[in-house]
Amino acid sequence: MNNIISGLRARLAPVADRVGTALEPVGRVLGMKSVKYPLRTVGVLLIYALPILHLPLINTENSDFSGVLFTVGTYVLVALGLNIVIGYAGLLDLGYVGFYAVGAYTVGVVTSEHGQWPFFLALPLALVVTMASGVLLGAPTLRVRGDYLAIVTMGFGEIIRIVARNTDWLGGAGGINSIPSPPDIGPEEGLFQIPHLSWQYGYPTIDDRVTKVLHFGVLDATPYFWMILTTIILVICADMLIKNSRVGRAWEATREDEDVAELMGVPTFKFKLLAFAMGACIGGLAGAMYATRVGFINPPSFPLMLSLLFVAAVVIGGAGNRWGAILGAVIVAYLPERFREFADWRLLVFGIALIVIVSFRTQGLFPGRQKKRVAQAEKEVQKLEEGAEIV
Repeated sequence: MNNIISGLRARLAPVADRVGTALEPVGRVLGMKSVKYPLRTVGVLLIYALPILHLPLINTENSDFSGVLFTVGTYVLVALGLNIVIGYAGLLDLGYVGFYAVGAYTVGVVTSEHGQWPFFLALPLALVVTMASGVLLGAPTLRVRGDYLAIVTMGFGEIIRIVARNTDWLGGAGGINSIPSPPDIGPEEGLFQIPHLSWQYGYPTIDDRVTKVLHFGVLDATPYFWMILTTIILVICADMLIKNSRVGRAWEATREDEDVAELMGVPTFKFKLLAFAMGACIGGLAGAMYATRVGFINPPSFPLMLSLLFVAAVVIGGAGNRWGAILGAVIVAYLPERFREFADWRLLVFGIALIVIVSFRTQGLFPGRQKKRVAQAEKEVQKLEEGAEIV
């Protein structure tokens, strides 16, 4: 009996080691070590509670705060997908709004325009269609680099918008309306109701407004924000696992020097195509959730300027750093709404803020670790060269 147990232990030991190695990134994601886990848990719960708390310093007085938070969540999800393309693989995509539109129109077509698919079937279809569109775009175009790739992707974003405007099957210029929201879970009054806080008198009081949990109505955007926030957390976990894998290392090598990576045996084209497909999938997911929230989409909902804002979010936060991309998306989406009372000046102030950030932090607010090492190495080389010249 002891011999059998010893034999099983010997056979299972390598398997246990592999499982432990595979789950190690998950432990880092959850912050199991020291006190990071409870602190992160409290932080996540606080973010979930933001539309209920209505904190005075961050609340948007002239806009629905829950709706603003949902918009911010949409930008964050898009920035996470675009960060894979720009930050990890080093591909400049100026037409990312095209994937965003493909996801939105896929949901609109199958749930309203030409079908009545349920939400939980329409959403996976949107992911498949946008991933396929990323492959179809990337297969013929990823053999070009730099500015040429940027021009091609910009054209893709405009082609999607023009095709949607001139195709009656997609609703034409009138767009698609009556897109259903996600299905309610539980009774009509929700599983339970959460009251909102009000700071009208300078201290928190219970407001008349309540949020029905898992009830997706028209007036209250809080359940939509909870839905997209949960999606963001899942995408971040998957992003961390992929970044720490062989695929992430291949993307990093391709970004730093594609020719050297190719000489070292990395199939750069395959990994660039994978980055394009994964980024497109996440962008389509954000577009699908946007369509189910607003209930109406049309070609002007996806202008080229929106794609440039997505790129600005990643660049400002720090391409290659997921937390920097998230912060950049929050800045780009939240600041114009926070200062909406200065309607005539808010975009000017927003533009000046972007210029200042890019000028003083050329690699973004939180550049990736690799970029920090490269910058530090360049400074050390410069100091050595200056010392050699003095001698």
